[in-house]
Amino acid sequence: MVSIIVVMVAVVLLALVFIAAAAAIKSEPQQGGEVMIRKVYVYLVLFATLMMVIGGSVSAFMAAADLVAPAPYHQTYAEFRQYGSKETAINPDSPNISEEEWQARYQTIVDAEKQRQADRAKNSLIKSLGWVIIPLPVFVFFQRRLSSPDNRE
Repeated sequence: MVSIIVVMVAVVLLALVFIAAAAAIKSEPQQGGEVMIRKVYVYLVLFATLMMVIGGSVSAFMAAADLVAPAPYHQTYAEFRQYGSKETAINPDSPNISEEEWQARYQTIVDAEKQRQADRAKNSLIKSLGWVIIPLPVFVFFQRRLSSPDNRE
């Protein structure tokens, strides 16, 4: 839902920029129109790359938070034991399982879930850093181009 709102805001902003650019081009001589189009292009690239860097930074922070403090495992030992008891009731050929074996099975499942969550958080962190690292040089390049003396016409 939030991503739809972000896309809608970006589309509205782009439409406003194009409307402003069209009005500026009609009011200026033809030569000034090219400069205006260049400036609008630079600002659009800056806006898009900045949004990508901000989104990637937020996502990277969330992934790091998941890595540091993962969500707890929700099935209790009693629930696990109850489910396991039903499983052994369905399959009468299975031998009786000792309490230690139940504890070991439960701990194995909990450890596997924690490892799965950590792996998922690492994967998400790497992807999010990509959303920061890839557009950042483009942003810096166009920011320098914007502040260069050639572009202050």
